[in-house]
Amino acid sequence: MSFPVHRMRRVRSTEALRSLVRETRLAPSQFILPLFVCPGEGVRKEIGSMPGNFQLSIDELVKECAEVKSLGIGGIILFGIPEVKDEMASGAYAESGIVQRALQALRAEVSGLLLITDVCNCEYTSHGHCGYVRGNEVDNDITLEWLAKSAVSHARAGADIVAPSDMMDGRVGAIRKALDEAGFPSTPILSYAAKYASVFYGPFREAAESAPQFGDRRSYQMDPSNAREALREIELDIAEGADMIMVKPAMPYLDIVRQARERFDLPLAAYQVSGEFSMIVAAAQNGWLDRNRAVLESLTAIRRAGADFTLTYFAKEAARLLA
Repeated sequence: MSFPVHRMRRVRSTEALRSLVRETRLAPSQFILPLFVCPGEGVRKEIGSMPGNFQLSIDELVKECAEVKSLGIGGIILFGIPEVKDEMASGAYAESGIVQRALQALRAEVSGLLLITDVCNCEYTSHGHCGYVRGNEVDNDITLEWLAKSAVSHARAGADIVAPSDMMDGRVGAIRKALDEAGFPSTPILSYAAKYASVFYGPFREAAESAPQFGDRRSYQMDPSNAREALREIELDIAEGADMIMVKPAMPYLDIVRQARERFDLPLAAYQVSGEFSMIVAAAQNGWLDRNRAVLESLTAIRRAGADFTLTYFAKEAARLLA
């Protein structure tokens, strides 16, 4: 048929029409807010490169999480900043560690909020790498022992989900075995299955005080040039017992999110990382884009690509915009 029988603009002319035919929808329940817990009392220290985000002592974390719950946000993921770092990452798996104490407080005071913990070592090691360093290399198999102990300690303290982010080979299987043997067979594993060695983590390293003291993490995190390898990583983690999978970062890797969605049926997360957050905030502060629209458009793109839920520092802001 000839023009103008088909006019695509007919269903775009009003907000009511656009809403009626909208294919991708956002809800606060699809967001997970990353939070950083630190020692002390009454601490609410803003992170310079991530305005509006803070290192929080446990008492302040409890207040923050009460607000998160009131906004209908899907949950939080906790990152710990210990009092002391050492070569053995002992604060990561200590029963009295900062994350373990925070979980106990949240369980007692903010009932019903979904609590996810990041299971890694970079915040806890004196050298900033994600595992045991032998020479100038991270020893994969010794690191698995640390990760398994950390995951069990988190589950014991009240974590709903444990999320290993280290990218060691075999860590999902090691954690699954340890959880089962410790009496936590129902604790799910959200695997950072395709985690790239990305420049977009820069602000996070200030937030978590986790920058490596030598070298970088490219020997264990993925090469940004590779896509097929990401699918292999995901496939292996699923075979080892992952219950959910994650792609990190999100926006620069939407092609990986889409491929993962098309190939795998497990719940799929994407992490809108610190650098993605800070770029939007900085551009908005300079008047280069509309912050509110950029927040929702970026989150919509991640959802449209196939993510079931998104880890995002915009969780509270987006929830308010959607209200």
